[in-house]
Amino acid sequence: MGAEPRYSAEALRGFATSLLEKAGLAGEPAAVVARTLVDGDLLGHDTHGLALLSPYVKSLESGGMARQGAPTVLSDRGASLAWDGMHLPGPWLVHSAIDTLMPRARQYGCATLVIRRSHHIACLAAYLLRAAEAGFMMVLASSDPAVRSVAPHGGTRAVFTPNPLAVGIPTSGTPYLVDISASVTTNGMSARMQKAGRQFEHAWMLDAQGRPSHDPAVLSEDPPGTILPLGGLEAGHKGFGLALAVEALTGGLAGYGRADPPDGWGATVFVTLYDPSAFGGSADFLRQMDWIGDACRDNPPRPGVDAVRMPGDRGMALKARQEAAGIVLHPSIAPMLRDSAAAYGMVFPEPDAA
Repeated sequence: MGAEPRYSAEALRGFATSLLEKAGLAGEPAAVVARTLVDGDLLGHDTHGLALLSPYVKSLESGGMARQGAPTVLSDRGASLAWDGMHLPGPWLVHSAIDTLMPRARQYGCATLVIRRSHHIACLAAYLLRAAEAGFMMVLASSDPAVRSVAPHGGTRAVFTPNPLAVGIPTSGTPYLVDISASVTTNGMSARMQKAGRQFEHAWMLDAQGRPSHDPAVLSEDPPGTILPLGGLEAGHKGFGLALAVEALTGGLAGYGRADPPDGWGATVFVTLYDPSAFGGSADFLRQMDWIGDACRDNPPRPGVDAVRMPGDRGMALKARQEAAGIVLHPSIAPMLRDSAAAYGMVFPEPDAA
């Protein structure tokens, strides 16, 4: 981590909680949101960690994020539930969903909850570890029906968001934390690159005429360009298919999505927990997953690659280092949070002494 400023994870959680409370969010949800955002940075997902805190505060100020309340239960059949999130904070809703699903997954083997009208849910990987440490396999997906930035394969007009899909898989050691999207990059990374005046190394965008581009600024043109589906120009049908699957799991099952009028920045969410003991057994589940991990990590690396990593290996190692030595924030984050803090008479934490 070199000589870059490092911040105490505990101090950042305390600051984020206090800032959210100053903006009007109640105590418990504020603490849950703060913890989730810091977890995103701990795991290295720095476009979906504290980079979101200032936008969340602005959303609280404008009324886009609800400050208090509870989700409305739309359906409850034991192992299958649906909520209206009422624009409540997404991280709090997802953790509440996990609380609700854990005992039901133990009872039924698996349990699913879908949420319509959640606010933005931040870094999906941040939720996986909690489920995996409790012995559950977790599948989590999200779409934002109010935003369009990704065109279908072969098209030039945006229909989808990046539509992330995450899977947490318990093992005997480090869990596998799969966090991918149906597009080649995300809206958050595109916005960061554009603000910095940088271009992508590869042609991950299309302009409005369908010409490949390295420039994220095409998303802001009139008419706007689009982000390519996962697989790019050659194999984008795969990302297109994944985006459709996420749409069915989220907007389809929740009964609320792109067919409805836009209703603010947020998310439609799909959460499922699986208890391996209800299927082939927990011991054999771990045996199978451990074997896969060993086969991949022991795989001879191709030229230019030091070693094969399992999804989550880098994030978990980084989390351990940063919890001990402090979090290195992206250079754009601290100035933004200092501005947000000043508006409420607060002071952003100082970096830890070297």
